[in-house]
Amino acid sequence: MEESRYNLDSHLCFSLYACSRAIFRMYRPLLDELNLTYPQYLVLLVLWDQQESSIKELSQLLSLDSGTLTPMLKRMETSGLLERSRSQEDERIVTVRITEKGRELQDRAACIPAAMLESSGLDPKQIGQLNESIRALMASVENYR
Repeated sequence: MEESRYNLDSHLCFSLYACSRAIFRMYRPLLDELNLTYPQYLVLLVLWDQQESSIKELSQLLSLDSGTLTPMLKRMETSGLLERSRSQEDERIVTVRITEKGRELQDRAACIPAAMLESSGLDPKQIGQLNESIRALMASVENYR
């Protein structure tokens, strides 16, 4: 390991970083057609599944802090994709709900997972195993803090 510690290809962090950037480039043309950024797409994935979520829950699910998430949600609300409202029981809680316009994007985005799978060159089982390994790594790293 001594000889290879300065070899870029031997660093897991670089491999994950480079792969992540390549995947974002694969998503970009598909999301550009929907006028969405990748983080906005992730928010919509949660809302398509759950219809609504608190900002705190979105922050946890997407690993984004509220300082990043809140301005993005405001832009999405201005675009008519979602609505934000404060809880009447606890005004500190802000709930985000998908709108009809946001739901309409779901049909247009339905092709994205298949297109990404095809572009990856891996089969669904391989993707599942890789995703499981990455989630296990992430859990280990998160616990390290």
